[in-house]
Amino acid sequence: MSTKLRGSAAARIARIQASPRFNGRTFANTYPVSSGLKPGVERPTLRDFLCSGERRVPSAPLPLVDPRPMWKSAPATGLRVTRLGHSTLLVEIDGARILTDPVWSPRASPLAFAGPKRFHPVPVPLTALPPIDVVVLSHDHYDHLDRQAVRALARQDLPFVASLGVGTHLEGWGVPPGRITELDWWERAEVAGVTITAAPAQHFSGRGIKDRNATLWSSMHFQGARHSFFFGADSGLTPEFQEIGERLGPFDVVALEIGAYHPSWGDIHLGPVNALAARGMLGSGALLPVHWGTFNLAMHAWDEPAETILRLAPNAGVPLLMPRMGEPIEPALVERLTPWWREVGATSTDGIAADGLSRQSLEWLPD
Repeated sequence: MSTKLRGSAAARIARIQASPRFNGRTFANTYPVSSGLKPGVERPTLRDFLCSGERRVPSAPLPLVDPRPMWKSAPATGLRVTRLGHSTLLVEIDGARILTDPVWSPRASPLAFAGPKRFHPVPVPLTALPPIDVVVLSHDHYDHLDRQAVRALARQDLPFVASLGVGTHLEGWGVPPGRITELDWWERAEVAGVTITAAPAQHFSGRGIKDRNATLWSSMHFQGARHSFFFGADSGLTPEFQEIGERLGPFDVVALEIGAYHPSWGDIHLGPVNALAARGMLGSGALLPVHWGTFNLAMHAWDEPAETILRLAPNAGVPLLMPRMGEPIEPALVERLTPWWREVGATSTDGIAADGLSRQSLEWLPD
């Protein structure tokens, strides 16, 4: 089913109310999301975010690659991906260019002067991107939906595909309604020869105190003429990964989150161990770890997710793709992995407290 939203807010509300994911008040996960607390594990507090943890930011600049020279020619294999930071990917698949969850702002926060700050600049300015065929938005959290980036992209004549309800934000920021396609899970849209399907995720949404779970969260699948790419966005470990693999696989690449996790968030974020479990349930595809290395959103060391998945992946039989930020790679041509993050030092300064992080700017983080 392909659904394009063209019209009034009333049409959007009607679709939301008809969604199997909507419980009459808010969107809800398929499976109950528990606290995930284990004996001896306490839920992190605001003080923990502000003051605790070591090596939470790198002490030296991350190595960046300027992708523009490689972008001048098409990928030889038909599939190329460039990680531009956090969960922002430029996916070139069978002649189409897809930009996922574009975040160019210096902070993942509603405040320009406070909140999680980038470890590194985006490797290229937004204006230096090659022509984009579609922007795909998984959900509305600040580290995935950047108002300034959307406003800039709205000035281009390109379509946006987003989870159900997220179009409200896009319209408010200048995207014409006719260029917005909102998808519920298992709905699809056809763009530039690629089928984009919204799939389940186990997460939540909201950009403030009063809009928690007012919009849907999704993973996204891109199916071209030859290649298949799964963008996991944000999700905890859920049996739905098995169904996704059965319905949409096999995959060439699966992009799964490994960073910003905590034992008490087990149901809404993966972390490296559960990312490998999710990849096992999906059943195929080289694993591209995302959601790490750009923002300090948890108490673990900034490079711990990378080290953990690098250590565990061989025993799980999972091939990894871990390029430098801005480095375009063709998965079929990758022969070896370079742990580039080891070139970068780290510090015990957490990089948040000095920014005056407020409770308001943490509102989108797990309770």
